[in-house]
Amino acid sequence: MKPPTIRTRRALEQKPVLRGCAETRYQAKSWKTQRRVCAGVEATTRSLDIRFVVTNLDKGSAAHVYDVIYCPRVQAENLIKMHKSQLASDRTSCRSPIANQVRLVLHTAAYWLMLTLREAVPTTDHLSNAEFATLRLRLLKLGARVIETVSRIRLRRRLSRGQPVPTNRSHAAARSTMSAGASRPRRTQT
Repeated sequence: MKPPTIRTRRALEQKPVLRGCAETRYQAKSWKTQRRVCAGVEATTRSLDIRFVVTNLDKGSAAHVYDVIYCPRVQAENLIKMHKSQLASDRTSCRSPIANQVRLVLHTAAYWLMLTLREAVPTTDHLSNAEFATLRLRLLKLGARVIETVSRIRLRRRLSRGQPVPTNRSHAAARSTMSAGASRPRRTQT
């Protein structure tokens, strides 16, 4: 009798996610020898996600190759991609190599600042896993007015035009002001 598949095990155990690893040997027509293929399999309530890693490593289990070697490497490549694309750190347009190096150091400092800022956001907030461009728009280009009272401190954010965000009390007044000024005078032909 065949052992149950990972999808069946996930359903029987009633887990939202079940992960597993498998391996096989494979040889494409253009390859001289067979290669080891390790697969990371993740079964969720919605689908089955399989990711393959072709390697020449003979030692270690498939789980070790996938979880310990492959996944951290992919995470590092994603962070490098974010460093290059969202902070424009791959731009080396200066003639002097020293100026390009200083520019790269400044971009790396900005990267660490953005990474630290993202890690400081609570995990329950939607910005906790946001890209740097989103953080820059949402958090760093944010103007606010601080209103201190005896019992609390309030921050009133500003919109892009410099107008304060209407609060519950001033919302109706702001709406009536906007609707009153909405009509334009008609043009007359002379």
